[in-house]
Amino acid sequence: QVKNLKISPRKVRLIAGLIKGLDFSEALVQLENTIKRSSPEIEKLLKSAVANAENNWGLDKDNLYVLDIQVGEGYKMKRWLPRAYGRATQILKRTSNVTLVLEERVEGKNRKSKEQMVQEKKRREEEKKKHEKEMEAEREAAEKESSAKKKAEIPFREKREENEQSKGEKKGWMKKFFQRKSG
Repeated sequence: QVKNLKISPRKVRLIAGLIKGLDFSEALVQLENTIKRSSPEIEKLLKSAVANAENNWGLDKDNLYVLDIQVGEGYKMKRWLPRAYGRATQILKRTSNVTLVLEERVEGKNRKSKEQMVQEKKRREEEKKKHEKEMEAEREAAEKESSAKKKAEIPFREKREENEQSKGEKKGWMKKFFQRKSG
């Protein structure tokens, strides 16, 4: 579901009618190639619904189609427009509530069992932990390198400052104003 989408229901229904009854891949292509303001929002809803079906229910995305898509009115924001003779006209900024229902074309085709879903979830968690450890090791190595560079730069800075002072060079704004050579 998408609630309070800030597009008029009349305009969203145009897009909803296009994808009703289409397979997931066909509906996605249709939404990507339709130039309407509500297309990206409905596309996002469709992708979210398919991701939920895959991860929560173990369904195959190639076996899913859009069974039903309903567009209803959300709340209306009431505004006003000044008119002639001191009158005001009401403006209703309408919002939409969209509900999308997916269904399988062939019942149970390529469906994962609960055991397979649990195993896949464990595998993803292990990969995530492994990736986090690698990133932490890289951060530590980068911190060591940066601290080593800072230690190496400190003596160089001190030497440079000593050389500037020994030459009697002017610093800061004095150097900008008095640039001629003396001597």
